[in-house]
Amino acid sequence: MSIKPLREMTYGSLPAAVYASNEELGKAAALEAAAVIAKAIGARGEANIIIATGNSQLSFLAALGSMREIRWSAVNVFHMDEYVGIDPAHPASFPLFLRKHLIDKVQPKAFFPVPNSGLEADCRAYEALLRAHPADLCALGFGENGHLAFNDPPWAKFDDPVWVKVVKLDERSRRQQVGEGHFASLAVVPTDAITLTIPALLSATRVLAIVPEARKAEAVERCLLGPITEDCPGSILRQTPQARLYLDSESSSRLTLA
Repeated sequence: MSIKPLREMTYGSLPAAVYASNEELGKAAALEAAAVIAKAIGARGEANIIIATGNSQLSFLAALGSMREIRWSAVNVFHMDEYVGIDPAHPASFPLFLRKHLIDKVQPKAFFPVPNSGLEADCRAYEALLRAHPADLCALGFGENGHLAFNDPPWAKFDDPVWVKVVKLDERSRRQQVGEGHFASLAVVPTDAITLTIPALLSATRVLAIVPEARKAEAVERCLLGPITEDCPGSILRQTPQARLYLDSESSSRLTLA
């Protein structure tokens, strides 16, 4: 089965495809993810994947979780970020989100939640875990400010020397969490998070950037048409040969079409 995009473009070394709807985008990205996972399992007997959370990833996660051909018992799942000090039972907890929308449905070989302590020792331990399980796939998105994971300006570093670190959250990034319904107001959104850095995310053999919805249109425009800069972290994907960008008609609406 394949899903044909409305159009395809290339930005630098980044191929991008636009799909008619969020649902079609999610299915198309899940089909590629399943192929990457199957290839890794065939080569080594297991696959290591890093998966994003957030409302924009729901169509992808639903499609991925419904694919019976994936041998989940051979898949190790990592994710990207978590708020420092958040109650693991809080509705905004990212491991809780991922358990609800994928982990509990597919029962992978292992799920490794990002620790929420904010301790340097825990950052280094999670980095060691990532390095011991080289990622075959990283499925990520753009934040409304162009961030990758929680690498917000000015904390985003393309050449970050570490793979996991504690960061302060940009106000726009925090407002996004309120807008998605995860917190009642800006005042209760945590100000600190632990995140995989950009080198950690882009260490994956294959990177799928899954970016639907109209609220991401400005970030898509900046990442694809503006300068490649840490002020717009997603722009680095234009220099990431192993990446592919999945858009829908809404998120691509501000792109100038040739």
